[in-house]
Amino acid sequence: MKSLAIAFKDLTHSFRSTFAIIFMFGVPLMVTGLFYLMFGSLSADKSGFNLPPTKVVIVNLDAGDPQAGQLGQIMVAALQSEDFASLMDISLSPDSASARQLVDTQQAGVAVIIPADFSTSFTDSQSATRLELYSDPTLTIGPGIVRSIISQFTDQFSGIKITVALALKQAESGQIEYAQIESIIADYMAASQASADPQSLIESVTPTAAPQQNFMLTLIGPIMAGMLIFYAFYTGVNTAMTILKESEDGTLSRLFTTPTSQTEILGGKWIAVGLTVLVQVVTLLLVSRLIFQIEWGALPVVALVALAIVCSASAFGVFICSWLKNTRQGGIIFGGVLTVTGMVGMMDVFTGSPGDPRFGFWPLITPQGWASRGLLASMNGAAVSQVLPYVLALVAMSIIFFIIGVLRFQKRYA
Repeated sequence: MKSLAIAFKDLTHSFRSTFAIIFMFGVPLMVTGLFYLMFGSLSADKSGFNLPPTKVVIVNLDAGDPQAGQLGQIMVAALQSEDFASLMDISLSPDSASARQLVDTQQAGVAVIIPADFSTSFTDSQSATRLELYSDPTLTIGPGIVRSIISQFTDQFSGIKITVALALKQAESGQIEYAQIESIIADYMAASQASADPQSLIESVTPTAAPQQNFMLTLIGPIMAGMLIFYAFYTGVNTAMTILKESEDGTLSRLFTTPTSQTEILGGKWIAVGLTVLVQVVTLLLVSRLIFQIEWGALPVVALVALAIVCSASAFGVFICSWLKNTRQGGIIFGGVLTVTGMVGMMDVFTGSPGDPRFGFWPLITPQGWASRGLLASMNGAAVSQVLPYVLALVAMSIIFFIIGVLRFQKRYA
């Protein structure tokens, strides 16, 4: 019980330090927040397909034909129908020069110029005509869609030409009246209208083979995981260093003169280290989940990994501080050992390539590397059995670090 009382006293003292609070909670959340603000716009849902209609200007120069009628006007009316409203924003221009000018100034994406002999070419089997599509070279999808739609119509008109030729033969033989040719063409257009259905021109398909990844999981999540682990180990060392500080201030030696045994005193100090790191890790997990919407994984999995991180960070802190002679060496430890082991252990996270096989086994020579792999695995939906190797490795390191640290402290204060 005395150990718990000492641990609670040290825990309370740790959370009264503004400096400690900033480094335990403020810095990890602030660094992650900066990345969140810089790249947060990328997290918007962009899975939908939303193609804006292409601005198309049409120039109808078709003079018509006494027998075929106004095929150019029929084509314009079809393109202006509601069926294509979601694909094309149609406007009319009186001449080809002004239409090309609209495209050149990017007021329109495509100009469709229907020639003067368009209708006549269908009643003359020997003649041919050509539609002109004048498009903005900086556009790709829009002009391609317009070209596809126009191709649908030209294919229909090729059928019209055959229909007109047959109708003319029937009119010459007296089977039908010449005036009926235009209505025959209209009937043919109505019968073939289904082939110009815009649903048959564009098909929007969402790939199912490659599942979409959450932005927070792929970028913000690993950054927050790296910050959490890095500063958890920082807190472990910094909290354990209070033993050295109390030794220098003389308060520890006075405690040793009380009826409380040395084992209970040091045990309370070590419990305080673990509790401080535990509060930090749990708080960062919860707060980052609320602020950044980071999915840490299934509760049993992330709880197991978090507990392993707490044990390893606390034991590592006791181990490191057991080698220090005084608190003045702490700056070297924070600036050197913790930075080096943290960067090596999480080099794949800090380089933006979590789990990159190029780094091989090197990150796993430090406890931070095992902690990083375990937490990232949890974020990626791993089961308990999949994170168990990382947890066991951290527990094994924790036992080794703790035993060495405890033995060295007991020897120092024997």
